[in-house]
Amino acid sequence: MPEATLTISSRNYSSWSLRGWLLAKFAKLEFEEVIVPPDDADARKELLLLSPSILVPCLTHNGVEVWDTLAIGEYLAEVRPDAGLLPGDRAARAHCRAICGEMHSGFTSLRSALPMNLKRRFPGHKMWARALADVERVTTIWRECLHRYGGPYLFGTLSMADAMYAPVVTRFRTYDVKLDPQCAAYSESILALPEMQEWIAAATLEAEDIDELDMEF
Repeated sequence: MPEATLTISSRNYSSWSLRGWLLAKFAKLEFEEVIVPPDDADARKELLLLSPSILVPCLTHNGVEVWDTLAIGEYLAEVRPDAGLLPGDRAARAHCRAICGEMHSGFTSLRSALPMNLKRRFPGHKMWARALADVERVTTIWRECLHRYGGPYLFGTLSMADAMYAPVVTRFRTYDVKLDPQCAAYSESILALPEMQEWIAAATLEAEDIDELDMEF
């Protein structure tokens, strides 16, 4: 019997669902999935960036309910300290929290211009300037972390930061974003994770499509 449940939405479109799911997987938490269908009105608003839905992801564990992705990460870091979701070094831990917070609250232009869509590819996709600025900031964060902590992940070993930035890796692949060799290697390392392979395989089997997210912008 799983010790927890995790409510998620579309595997193909929901970046926040992927983040919460990866955090639980990285923490080695046994959980049962509860799926909110994409045609649910509130879930659809969240996927289309029309509202900050609190429906997904939502973790329920030992009577505790946590529905914000950063809160889920912090909670799991407390109940599964050996999983290493946060670095052991205080300075690195603060750095990890800072870049996770930046992803949590920022990069709105990137989200709008490159919505998550694992089943599609848009080669040669053209981005507007604000989205390009977000891409540059993300890759700067990656390069700084990989240089400082030695890779192959942002803080050396898998952490909360990799879960938070994993959906961006998929966006870069979907929309054919050109990356420098270091960032490209990091992206490949994330995509090769067994957890990512499991999520992507399940996403390709989803029957539901959202027309607004399947068009080229």
